[in-house]
Amino acid sequence: MHLLARLRLKLSAFRLFTARVWALSAPYFRSEEKWKARGLLLAIVLLNLGAVYMLVLLNEWNRVFYDALQNKDEAVFWTQLARFTYLAFAFILIAVYRFYLTQLLEVRWRAWMTTHYLQRWLADHAFYKLELARFTGGDLTAANTLNAAKTPDNPDQRIQEDINLFTTYSISLSMGLLNAVVTLLSFVGILWTLSGAFAFTLGGASYSIPGFMVWMAVLYCVVGSIITHYIGRPQIRLNFQQQRVEADFRHHMVRVREYSESIALDKGEAVERSHLDTRFAAVLANYLKLIKKQKNLVWFTNFFGQAAVVFPFIVAAPRFFSGAIQLGQLMQIASAFGRVQDSLSWLVDNYSSLAAWRATTDRLTSFEDNIAALAQQAQAQAATNSIANQQHPLANADTLAVSGLNLALPTGATLLSGVSLQAGPGESVLVKGPSGSGKSTLFRALAGIWPYATGQTQLPQNAMFIPQRPYFPDGTLRDALAYPLPAAQYSEQALQQALNDALLPKLVGRLDDQDAWSQKLSGGEQQRLAIARVLLKKPRWIFADEATSALDEVAEKILYEKLVALVAAGRGSLVSIAHRPAMATFHDRQWTLEKLPADAPALYRVQESRLGQAG
Repeated sequence: MHLLARLRLKLSAFRLFTARVWALSAPYFRSEEKWKARGLLLAIVLLNLGAVYMLVLLNEWNRVFYDALQNKDEAVFWTQLARFTYLAFAFILIAVYRFYLTQLLEVRWRAWMTTHYLQRWLADHAFYKLELARFTGGDLTAANTLNAAKTPDNPDQRIQEDINLFTTYSISLSMGLLNAVVTLLSFVGILWTLSGAFAFTLGGASYSIPGFMVWMAVLYCVVGSIITHYIGRPQIRLNFQQQRVEADFRHHMVRVREYSESIALDKGEAVERSHLDTRFAAVLANYLKLIKKQKNLVWFTNFFGQAAVVFPFIVAAPRFFSGAIQLGQLMQIASAFGRVQDSLSWLVDNYSSLAAWRATTDRLTSFEDNIAALAQQAQAQAATNSIANQQHPLANADTLAVSGLNLALPTGATLLSGVSLQAGPGESVLVKGPSGSGKSTLFRALAGIWPYATGQTQLPQNAMFIPQRPYFPDGTLRDALAYPLPAAQYSEQALQQALNDALLPKLVGRLDDQDAWSQKLSGGEQQRLAIARVLLKKPRWIFADEATSALDEVAEKILYEKLVALVAAGRGSLVSIAHRPAMATFHDRQWTLEKLPADAPALYRVQESRLGQAG
């Protein structure tokens, strides 16, 4: 009974795995490229069938050729050599185009899946939400609705490497299995006919086993497959872990490169070396475990394969030496047995690849589960917000409006509860509060990217955010300045004017220079470049999150005057997070985040007050 329960569990796990493989594979073959994909797959299947047919012809050639050698029939010998020439050429032709079309399908499939997952990863801020939840253990939603799977590590590695491995293994293993099945069906009849019956006497009674070689091949391979499964099973878990630790090691090296200046200034090389050594030690430790398991499997598979070479000769030798069969039939039996044994040994021969494929499929499935759950969450929130907007219409599109906003941290702690705020055109607002009180989180909620938020927010049209750490893509300066829009949308004069207005005259002549601007520019220069981006695009509303904290007071005053003039010209407003007292001059209202007592429903509350605005 216990054995039956285990078999049911294994069958259930196998069904789940095949369902996952189908869920990952089917979309491509139903996509806009479905006819090309299906056509390539059909061509590969036909070429595989053609290759098996050629093996059948070569098996028959074996019998005739070796009989000619035994009979010293020179005419037949030369005829069969000529026949082998065109059989071999046809086999080579099939093999070449089978390889080419298989690689072509793998590349097309990988390209489609990569594009598909990149689009979904970057849609609805999924990349941002996944990263938020990765190290916090959060549920990715304030309502705890997303718990389908553990937050995936290293999404970049899953898109770049796991998709490549999945498409490669899926095609090679499925075509290998098809080959094994067709080869088995093609040669089992040949082997059954050639092997004859095995007669023996037991207890005074005579017995005869027809197709004895077939049953021996089945028994040989079933035993080998069972032993292989138990020897190689740990490789599935170790392959999964290996991909993870490799990605962690690579990711940390990328971070060292990105933050090279900060690490150098802090003299943190020893610490980073320690961190990298720790991650690489995890890579080596897991890999050593993996190769030990692979060594055990290689021991058995090589023993299994070498024994299979002589096994058919041992079994068929009595019939040959008795004169029942000739040399050609013996070689044909050996060839047919080898094909049948190879087919039945498909699991033995491909177990390491199957383990890697299983690990890759599991990693992609968990990534797919999280992406799908995020999409469902976004749809649910959109539907909820739509209903709420109909029941409680907010202000018009020129107004910043917040109603019943609740903000939580990824840990689950409530930051703000039931907040309602409003600011209209010309009402510039300064947001203040102690560090860590949630000012930047409030901005993220206003922008609609914070996943741990509920309530209603309405962002005015033509609004732009300046984050604390602006992002600049590597490449030309004009692309970094115009990001995320194409630089071609702006004239040369407009780009140069924006740099001059942002107090970056030294960069005016470097618009076509290519560089890693996030590393080459100082903190103050990066903030001025971010403001130049705003001055170039001329939004009506500006949300600045400590956008001038790295600037001196004179530069800060000049740039804030430009920002105030910009929103005034567009009849919009400026909302700023800043700590310097001088910033109050540029705003007429203030939202202050004040800490609440420990027994309060939230950590902070928002208090509104009036300020004097500069002329």
